[in-house]
Amino acid sequence: MVETERRGEVSISLLVLLLGLSFSSKPFPSSPSRLFTAQELALHNGANDSLPILLAILGSVFDVTKGKSHYGLGGGYNHFSGRDASRAFVSGNFSGDGLTDSLRGLSRTEVKSVVEWRDFYFRSYTFVGKLVGLYYDSHGNPTKQLKGSEEAKLPSCNSRWSQDEGGKVWCDNGYPRLIQRPLEIALTGKMSKRCACFKEDQLGQQGLEVYQGCDYHAKVCQV
Repeated sequence: MVETERRGEVSISLLVLLLGLSFSSKPFPSSPSRLFTAQELALHNGANDSLPILLAILGSVFDVTKGKSHYGLGGGYNHFSGRDASRAFVSGNFSGDGLTDSLRGLSRTEVKSVVEWRDFYFRSYTFVGKLVGLYYDSHGNPTKQLKGSEEAKLPSCNSRWSQDEGGKVWCDNGYPRLIQRPLEIALTGKMSKRCACFKEDQLGQQGLEVYQGCDYHAKVCQV
């Protein structure tokens, strides 16, 4: 019970911080200014006043020094500083294994929420580089983990196109639905969707789009 209340208090505090800072808007950067190793990033945890306070989310590194009262030593969000703790933004687990960059086992909605948190940092703080590791390679290029973690969670539709019949998508097991690709949107800044197959008991989830002109329970749709 205490842990549940603590998570609720942190979530409310984070929401208040988000609302307070979301009015500033910055363009999404096209390239990093620096590549960080995990060891380098760890030095920027607020313990050394001569260094800026940095945090990473989905491998993108941000300078959060202007929020020192929150991210510095003793601050309520200091557990995010000097590391990539992407998972903790939605799990509420701020200790031990919870402070990790791995999103393994999270739902599609939770993954999308992590991406939305990263968008918040792009708007509200200064993007300073990329963290070499799970999401970016040693050249700063996105890894398959970053580009494909959303796609790996749901089976893709089968698809075919012919000049005579046009295009169609279908599911061997389940029903075709259009879904957004939040990680791809975050990377490119452009709307991106794909076709995925859902079981009948999943069709009530938010964010699922029925193909135009296709029956709700159709397993094959013309596109």
